[in-house]
Amino acid sequence: MKKSTIIFFTVLGILTCAQNFKTKRGIVSLDGIHVAKIVNKSNTYTFLDLNETPMYTIEFVDKSIVDSVRDSYIKLNRVYNRDKVIEMDYISPSAFSGEEKSAVYTSIKGLKIIDNKGINIKNLDEIFKNVPKRKLDSKTKDAYTIRSKIDKMNIEVNKVGEILSNGIPVGYFTNLPVSFGSEDTISDKTFVDIEIYDAKSKLIGKYITTTKQLKTAGGKSFTLYREMSGRASILKYPTYKAIAERMAIMDPTFIKVQEKVTVGPVQKESGEK
Repeated sequence: MKKSTIIFFTVLGILTCAQNFKTKRGIVSLDGIHVAKIVNKSNTYTFLDLNETPMYTIEFVDKSIVDSVRDSYIKLNRVYNRDKVIEMDYISPSAFSGEEKSAVYTSIKGLKIIDNKGINIKNLDEIFKNVPKRKLDSKTKDAYTIRSKIDKMNIEVNKVGEILSNGIPVGYFTNLPVSFGSEDTISDKTFVDIEIYDAKSKLIGKYITTTKQLKTAGGKSFTLYREMSGRASILKYPTYKAIAERMAIMDPTFIKVQEKVTVGPVQKESGEK
């Protein structure tokens, strides 16, 4: 009985806490009192005082880091002192809350820059003096580490299927479709694997279109672009550049060519080595 009573009041407290603010027709109310105004344009929300003076903005960012890993956060910016923009985590009252509700909830509960007296400039300025650190999970941290390595390689795929790193040819694709374009996504399921060779015509690995799997010549495998739903939805099919980037991470010996070399044939007949 005692346990159930505790659970009841805990749930009641959560519900009460979640219901003490409301946003209607651009007006933010806290415990029934109007405390601020909000307007939005695209994914950026501007908070104003009751005299309609803009004070700060919250912009929502949702981006792909590498493969299927995404990062969602907000950019906080003062309107009256735009010396810097802060990237921060945000909180939502529920998993189904939209951006506007999350922006208001973060302002009140997370950052405490809106209270029953309005927009608290002192607390807002304090955030910019002592910027809170983001709390990234290990998967997201690892993805950023990989992205940093990939960015340094500066990988591109040209119109004939050559793979370049910082402008130097380092490999090439074979078994490409006739209508190949370097920015195309690989959507056709073919029984002929798309193969990746280095600049010395050594087989590095292959992409299996039927399973969306990358396999290195050394036996490592990785499934690209698992389909997801909701806000974190991702592209179903990878680009040739994404395949080259992931292969470079799976096989660190792939992209180490610094001098220009003569790249082997871009196309090979199926089955030819």
